[in-house]
This record gives sequence, C-alpha cells and structure tokens, in this order.
Amino acid sequence: MSADEFDPEIERLFARSPQMPDAALFNAQVEQRLQTGSRFRVFALGLAGVIGGVVALRETMTINLNAGDGVVAGDALGQGIRNVSFNTQSVAQTGLDQLGLANLELGSMGGMQMFWIVAGALFAAAAAGVMRLAQDV
Repeated sequence: MSADEFDPEIERLFARSPQMPDAALFNAQVEQRLQTGSRFRVFALGLAGVIGGVVALRETMTINLNAGDGVVAGDALGQGIRNVSFNTQSVAQTGLDQLGLANLELGSMGGMQMFWIVAGALFAAAAAGVMRLAQDV
C-alpha cells in the first residue's frame, strides 16, 4: 500500500467512530461533573462578590472628605458595620474556643504574618484542588 492510499484509508477509519455500549452513562457522568463544577463556581463567585462588596462598603464609609461633621446616616451605617465586625469576631473567637484554640489571636499579628498565613492556606487549597483534579482524571 502506497502512502497515497494509506492516508485516505486512515482518515476514513477515524471518521467513523464506533458507538460505545456505555455512551449514555458516560454522557450522564459528564453532565453531572459539569453541574457540580457550575455550582461550585457560582458559590465561589458569589462569596467573592459579597466579600468584595463588604470591603468596598467599608472603604467607602471610612473616606474622610474633610466635610465637617459628616452625615448622620453615614455615621449610623459606620456604627452598624463596626457592630457586625465585632459580632463576627466574637463568633470566630467562640468557634476557636470550642476547637481548643482560645489563645490564638489573629488580630494581634502583623501584616506580613497574616500574608504568609493566607498564602499558606491558598497553597493548601490549590494543592487539594490539584489532588482532586488528579483523582477525577
């Protein structure tokens, strides 16, 4: 068989893919994985949006325009944000107390220490994601 005959023969053979007996099951599994990833993406993007919105709102409320006394509603909203922040810290500290980590105070750490803690947590999350991806593939 010459090269001119061989190439079209190979192309014809690969153009017709045989039907697999478990094609429906395979399609169902692919759809399930796509839906699971979609839910995670929606949750992650929603959480990032909420966190970004809270940070943006906090930064907006702390702007000092040297406008004198300031707006009463802005002061009330700022107080509400401080209360929510304090309540969140209280809940987090209660959770740490229940886990036996009562002496762990993240607020007293410097910026560089917090950076390395967050970097380590992100690295661990990325490693877990890679392991999960390796198991799925």
